Amino acid sequence: MSGPSKPGGRAGEAARRLLAWFGNRSPALRLALLALVLLVPAGAAYGIHVLRHRTALAVQVDAMATGGGAGEGPWSLNDALPVVFGTGSALGFLETHPVERINVIYRPLMWDLSERILLIESGGRQYAYYPSDMETRILTDKAVTAAWGGKLVFIPRSELRSASLRLVERLDTRFAGARPQSEKNAWRTVASGLLSAVLIVSVLAILFHQFRGQFKTLAFIEPSKVQGSLDDLVGMDDIKAEVAQIKDQYQRRAIYAEYGIARPFNVMFSGPAGTGKTKLASYLAKELRLPILFHSAANLETGLVAGGSDTLTRILALAKRRRRCIVFLDEAQDLFMKRGGRRKFDDDTANTFLSVLDGVRSRNGCEIIWIVASNFNSETMAMDEAMLRRFQMKVDFRMPNPEERQAIFGHYLAQRSGKVLPGLDLRHLVAVTEGRSPADLETIVNQAGILAVQAGEMIDAGTLMRAAERVLVGNVNIHTTQERQRDRRIIATHEWGHFLVDLAHERRRTGDDWDLMLAEVRTIKISLKANPRTNALGFVFHKEGANLLKTKGDIEQEVRVLLGGMANEELFFGEEGTTNGAHNDITRATKLLHHAIGEMGMYRKTRLNFGALRPDASGGEVDEETRAIMEAQSERLYGETRAILAGLQPLTAHLVEKLLEANEMNLAEALLVIRAFEAGCPGRSG
Repeated sequence: MSGPSKPGGRAGEAARRLLAWFGNRSPALRLALLALVLLVPAGAAYGIHVLRHRTALAVQVDAMATGGGAGEGPWSLNDALPVVFGTGSALGFLETHPVERINVIYRPLMWDLSERILLIESGGRQYAYYPSDMETRILTDKAVTAAWGGKLVFIPRSELRSASLRLVERLDTRFAGARPQSEKNAWRTVASGLLSAVLIVSVLAILFHQFRGQFKTLAFIEPSKVQGSLDDLVGMDDIKAEVAQIKDQYQRRAIYAEYGIARPFNVMFSGPAGTGKTKLASYLAKELRLPILFHSAANLETGLVAGGSDTLTRILALAKRRRRCIVFLDEAQDLFMKRGGRRKFDDDTANTFLSVLDGVRSRNGCEIIWIVASNFNSETMAMDEAMLRRFQMKVDFRMPNPEERQAIFGHYLAQRSGKVLPGLDLRHLVAVTEGRSPADLETIVNQAGILAVQAGEMIDAGTLMRAAERVLVGNVNIHTTQERQRDRRIIATHEWGHFLVDLAHERRRTGDDWDLMLAEVRTIKISLKANPRTNALGFVFHKEGANLLKTKGDIEQEVRVLLGGMANEELFFGEEGTTNGAHNDITRATKLLHHAIGEMGMYRKTRLNFGALRPDASGGEVDEETRAIMEAQSERLYGETRAILAGLQPLTAHLVEKLLEANEMNLAEALLVIRAFEAGCPGRSG
């Protein structure tokens, strides 16, 4: 059992990290920091020295004041003597006249500044002087050896009696124009001191902020602090096998080097978001007992010239100090793009990264694993070949298959076993989540837990399906369309058009096997609830298709289903009654037909992709031949779709009324209504 961490250990760790941060600064900044570190204690020592000196002077002044003189009290003036203004300098008067007493009336202004008036008692009079700063210094020096030095009496203005104070106030008025500039502008000295203090505090605050920001951004995570292990990555056996190869090559790198395999440990993770790239990197660090640094490559560029290059240099310096470690750069799509034609500092960053990947080798004493993760697709993005060649291993992540999705759901539900109904059938949920990432599946289970807590019940199949709809479709509401009966009827007619075209195809394919259709029809639910995520007033919740390859027949059927909504609107409300609700459907159908005709060469005599000859294969005008073929095929498929739905108008009208009553229907409910309708209308079937 591990005990609490020792304070000395924490202090040592903090000191080590501080030194690592300091070592990554530029030479100029390091010198500035060292100078600041030296100046702060030096300034403190000087301040203590000045304070002690001032205290000693205060004691001396008090001693001088209590010494008295001329038969008067030490803190009082002889009000019986007349006051006249002295001529010439005070020093000249003292050296040429007999003196009984020299009253120095002072008021401290700040630190080493004070306001002072001399009242020199001589020949039955008091001669008033206001010495300048220079004259005061000369008087101070002369007082040490002069005969009149022992007759000085220092009187604080605050200790004067009322009558004496009124006298000094009259003298203030007389000497107002003769005061030294330093005393006149004492407020400026105060302001200057305050401004200096503010500037010092600001510099320290900026340095602290920079240190804290860099510490957060470029901080290694120790392997002992990584939560979880490779066992938590359910499925992904092929990907974990690749990671096992990385682990073996790193642990037996000396043996691999004997076979001439001494390249840097550069690994590329690529694949869709949410497939576990970051988790796998952290688990690998834990397996190898290596610290790992996480940084987003999207944050390398700051908009400043060499901003990304400087960050990479600092990351490399940190990694070299750790010697054995993992550096994980996420969201690194931009680093793999072809150089040239972009902002110059983008290319600078890529060039710096190329040199970094080339320069880290075991013989240099550094054994750093660079893992760079990206979501790019090499088929749709032009990659920089020089960058790709730097990676000795590429791990391609993918979406989980049905067996893996089943295992992932089981894994996350097992963590909540006390709150999950036993014996759940997850097959429908697995089918619904085709093409979804492990992160999506985890989110669905978490959302199911939230719904179960709110309802005060256990997690069951219904809770999981509601959670899946919430995660995959979004937050829906009935209020947007509840009071708009005309819109609700149009939406219901539109959505049933999609469903019935798809159902007619499935009935032919399965030979009216209702059980098989219940398992294989893609539609899960038809709803009149508005979906803010897609800005739709109704939606069809369906599962993704499992087929990665689409035949010409699959594409045509998908176009028919997309056109089914508008075709049904036209059948029930006429051509002028069609709405813009089919905008998204038509856009998708257009892209499908362009892919089939313009890119795959379908419906042509030759199988050529003329679009690939354009500089930008994704843009540009469609040539006249492709446009003509697309329009002809669209017209044919729309006619076929309309003909299918025309024979199903009575069924559509019945389904619309049922949907208006219920607001939403799932597949089982829809098939039950259709079978009941056909049973009551002999001779009618799809």
